[in-house]
Amino acid sequence: MSHEPAPSPDATLARLRAEAAQADADAAAARATAARAALAAAEAEAALTAPEPGRAAGQEPELVVTEPAAPESATPESAAPEPATDETAVDAAPEPATPAAPTGYPAEVAAAYTFPGGSLPLGALLVDGEPEPDAQVAFSLGMLNRHGLVAGATGTGKTRTLQAMAEGLSDAGVPVFVADVKGDLTGLLAPGTPSDKLLARTASIGQDWTPTSYPVELFSLGGLGHGAPIRTTVTDFGPLLLAKVLGLNDTQESSLGLIFHWADTQGLALLDLKDLQATIAFLTSDEGKGELTGIGGVSGATAGVILREIVALQAQGADAFFGEPAFATSDLLRTAADGRGVISALELPAVADRPALFSTFLMWLLADLFSELPEVGDLEKPRLVFFFDEAHLLFTDASKDFLAQVTQTVRLIRSKGVGIVFVTQTPKDVPADVLAQLGNRVQHALRAFTPQDAAALRAAVRTYPTSPYDLEKLLTSLGTGEAVVTVMSEKGAPTPVAWTRIRAPRSAMDVAPDGVITAAIAASPLNERYAVAVDNESAYEILARRVALQEQAEAAEQQRVAAEKEAAVRAKEAEKEAKARAKELEQMRKDLERTSRSESRSSAGRSTSSRTSRSASPLDNFLKSAGTQLGREITRSIFGTRRR
Repeated sequence: MSHEPAPSPDATLARLRAEAAQADADAAAARATAARAALAAAEAEAALTAPEPGRAAGQEPELVVTEPAAPESATPESAAPEPATDETAVDAAPEPATPAAPTGYPAEVAAAYTFPGGSLPLGALLVDGEPEPDAQVAFSLGMLNRHGLVAGATGTGKTRTLQAMAEGLSDAGVPVFVADVKGDLTGLLAPGTPSDKLLARTASIGQDWTPTSYPVELFSLGGLGHGAPIRTTVTDFGPLLLAKVLGLNDTQESSLGLIFHWADTQGLALLDLKDLQATIAFLTSDEGKGELTGIGGVSGATAGVILREIVALQAQGADAFFGEPAFATSDLLRTAADGRGVISALELPAVADRPALFSTFLMWLLADLFSELPEVGDLEKPRLVFFFDEAHLLFTDASKDFLAQVTQTVRLIRSKGVGIVFVTQTPKDVPADVLAQLGNRVQHALRAFTPQDAAALRAAVRTYPTSPYDLEKLLTSLGTGEAVVTVMSEKGAPTPVAWTRIRAPRSAMDVAPDGVITAAIAASPLNERYAVAVDNESAYEILARRVALQEQAEAAEQQRVAAEKEAAVRAKEAEKEAKARAKELEQMRKDLERTSRSESRSSAGRSTSSRTSRSASPLDNFLKSAGTQLGREITRSIFGTRRR
């Protein structure tokens, strides 16, 4: 009969270690269960005895529902006995138990910000100023086309929030457009630099942080900066947006609209500013004054104002923004080879001193997207998310027609699959009609140094859903990189207000090195397409030719009139000469007749004797008869009688 071999000492040791580890895990689970039970009992007791929500003056912002520590009578050690160990047990400490799920308000937040359709992580909930990594705050990807607002005072972290959101969208395969006002978003091209402080912060909010670079396409307005130039034609830009750039009043804006309308009806392409200048000059010249008579006309004073503003805009270098090749906004809807969305970064440092210009240019991009993209309805994720930085500049001194156009674009562009995130300092910078269209909100710290600031703060607080926070105090005491967040859930309802610590960007939070920027531009497939400006035939050339033809026609008409005048003079002179010649001939005839009569009388006297002897010649007979008749006529004319 065979016998199994005895187990080796190593196998026995391994078995004992496994049994010890299992015992430790079972004990840890038992302790965790006991701790959760004790915590639930303590929370129930606290809920029965807690005062009404609120804070005393000077108390730090906190949640009304907190997580107190378990009482000493319910410590984990007393909940379950420690298992016995021996010398063969593993010396290493057992693995920590899985953290307990949050309860109370953190649990409510964690549930409300979990979106089965896909999410864009934003940060972690803060409880009494400490992060709760199990209560993650995020956007619903499917609701980002309901637009959003990122607001906060200067230095509160808006740009880094924008950068982190752009990274998350790119990771989700969503193309992004960002306006880089200060030039520091080029850091998206380079991976971030880890540090102890950064890693401690990301670990505390449950962010799996690794240095990462992103696919970025750099653009510039008209070539003023790094990247492919973005240009458009004056016709495509339109009179409303151009009037905003030029700072025109309502009357001047209306006149500019008439000029655009006339150019369209005449088939005149307004490609650049010189085309518009030529059109205005023509319509106010003698040749074109009557062109606008039927539709109202443009006064010389108004035309002069518009022309002066155009010259001022050209002096700022803005004429480089208008022309061809015109930018195709469909180039913003691109994904990289690895499936990540391309981040289109429009660099604006070169025009930072002309905020009305670049903010209006961003509005043109939105309007062009609206006109070009087809209707797609609600998608699982947006086709593009458009970050509109320094949004308050867009609405400053805007006309009613302009605001109406912006509101309509924001309201309807969501059906094209485009989400807009306005980035500004305070919510009051955005008109109420536009603000009403925004479903997602990230509010960084606000300042209240003046009575107007305090009033704006109170107005902002009233726009939030009911929450356990003293928002008026919390919003003025948020730290850098912290925000008060509420977004639109997949059901279309606002989520609970969450005091959030925002995730750190994984790319560089500084300007990318010059070599990285140069390499990105060189590798761009769009730079070659848009780099060289093209000056095609347009209104300037057509009107110049038209004026030249009119001048030629006028010159020909002048020559014709001069020739007719000269011909008339010559005809008059010829008539005068003819009359003089006729008079001269008449005189010659009279002289001839007198001479003939004289000769006839002389001949008659000399030949009296011969006439009796021979017959008169026919000529003599005629002259005689004519002389007799002439004598009778003379006698009749003298005496006024007629002999019968």
